[in-house]
Parts: sequence; C-alpha cells; structure tokens
Amino acid sequence: MERGTWNVERQLVVCDDLEALGRRAADLFVTLCGEAVTSQGRFSVALSGGETPKALHSQLHSESYRSRVPWSKVFVFWGDDRYVPHDHPDSNYGMARATLLDQVPIPAQNLFPVPTERKDAASAAARYQQTVKGFFDLSEGEQPRFDLMVMGMGEDGHTASLFPDTAALKSSSRVVVANYVQKLDADRITFTFSAINQAAFVVFLISGGSKALALKEVLEGSYQPDRLPSQFVQPKGGKLLFLVDRDAAARLTPRE
Repeated sequence: MERGTWNVERQLVVCDDLEALGRRAADLFVTLCGEAVTSQGRFSVALSGGETPKALHSQLHSESYRSRVPWSKVFVFWGDDRYVPHDHPDSNYGMARATLLDQVPIPAQNLFPVPTERKDAASAAARYQQTVKGFFDLSEGEQPRFDLMVMGMGEDGHTASLFPDTAALKSSSRVVVANYVQKLDADRITFTFSAINQAAFVVFLISGGSKALALKEVLEGSYQPDRLPSQFVQPKGGKLLFLVDRDAAARLTPRE
C-alpha cells in the first residue's frame, strides 16, 4: 500500500458501518482528551464539516460518552468553514453546534468559530489566524500543535477546504488562508497543510461508497497531492489514522 513519497506511518481501521465508525472515533476522542488534560491541562481539537463527523458527534453527546469528557477543558476550533453566516445551513460551525456542542456542557468561551461575519473571506482568515496564534502563543512562523485534528475527505480527494489545484495548496507559511474554489464558486476559510501537519494526531473519518475510489487512489495510488490533496496530510512527529467504513474501503486491496 505504501507507494509514492509518503513519509509518515499511516494506520487504517475499517469499521462495519457508520455507527461503528462513530463509536471508534468517540473512543479516540475520549482517550486523547484524557491524555492531553492529564499532561497539559487542556485538550485542543479542530473539527470537520460534512456528514460523516455527525456520527462522532452523536456518540459524544450520548449517555455512553458525555460524562467521560471534561468539557470545561476542551477547546474547539474548525479546520475549515464556508464563508457564510454561522446560522446558515452550510456552516460547519452551525452543524457542530446543532449536532454536538449545544448538547454538552462546554463553556461558550471554549469555542473558536471562524469569524465569517468579517467583510470578506481574506479578512476572516487573517482574523482566525490571529485567534489561533494567540491561543497557542505562537511566535512568527510557528504553527499550532493541536491535540487532535478531525478531517474528512471528498470524492475528489480534497480535505478541509483544500481542493485540487487551488491556491491554498501552495501556502506554506500561514496558519489559515482564504481559498476560492472555482468549481463551487464559493469562498472557504481553511487551515493550511503546514498547520494540519503539526497536529499531534490527525484522524480522517470517511464513509460511503462514493468515497471508495478516492480513498483507494489516496492510499494506494501514486503520490499526486495536487490532484489528491489528502495525500499532503503527513503530520510531523504525529499520528495519522484513516477511520473508514466498509463501503468506503470497498475498493482497497485486501490485507492479510
């Protein structure tokens, strides 16, 4: 499975279905949160948009998990968001509020949404970068080290709002950038790969047969990150896990 110029160890876990994927992701969230709070007194996580993370969210606010998380010590950011108001149906922040955050006792001051009320996407990205740098007390040129980055993947191999052949793929020094996606005719705000790859743990949550071909190409195909941006995700000194359901894994080469 390892070909191209991948230079980081990847783990792949195939779950029976989306519900099982959600439970496995929730177990990971609880474990990493406990470790981070014990070692540094807080847990920093960047959430993802899309449908698959809802399976994680539904588990985390369930009776089985809700009380296992010290929510007052959890600090939530977003790996990307659309340049839309927070109450817009397409808002990743709005989705997370509705499916998780409004149902757990997390303090409002622990939530750091992308400030999409700014006058344009570029100023929203600049402001969010300032917020992230302030939280992590970063010096110029430094990148944040999130305890957990939750990522999704599109049918075209994109992740966060880092789409194939878009300008944001080339950004190496910034933490957050605005990215205009021509095929969607939409502005996005996204963490850069430089920021994502400083995370201590990155987990992809991928479900559904529509993702099967892209997942095979990302994991087993040649290294073409401009076409398959998810291949750029290679955390430095961190861990990388692909947590997928059987439908998404349907085209992968069977493993012994």
